[in-house]
Amino acid sequence: MPEALRVTVTREGAVRFDVSAKPRAREGRIAGVRDGALVVRLASPPVDGAANDELLSALASALGLPRRDVTLVRGESGRHKQIEVRGLSPEAVRARLEC
Repeated sequence: MPEALRVTVTREGAVRFDVSAKPRAREGRIAGVRDGALVVRLASPPVDGAANDELLSALASALGLPRRDVTLVRGESGRHKQIEVRGLSPEAVRARLEC
């Protein structure tokens, strides 16, 4: 059985989850879940926010949401990040990310 993405819901109803980003990969893709965090491989290098931009755009696309509804809460300069998603339930986030 695949590991489940660990999500929390804020008081405002937004869904938060952790991401383990892997910059400078051959191709950008969602690579699964490890230790409750979504593993995302990014083609962009971690320079001038390029990897963060690619991450947020890829997640918004995978979730079927506008980019403005997917935000980086914590981890701007590290590989371990926390993402907040507005407009979806925890179940919908897990289903759309295939976790």
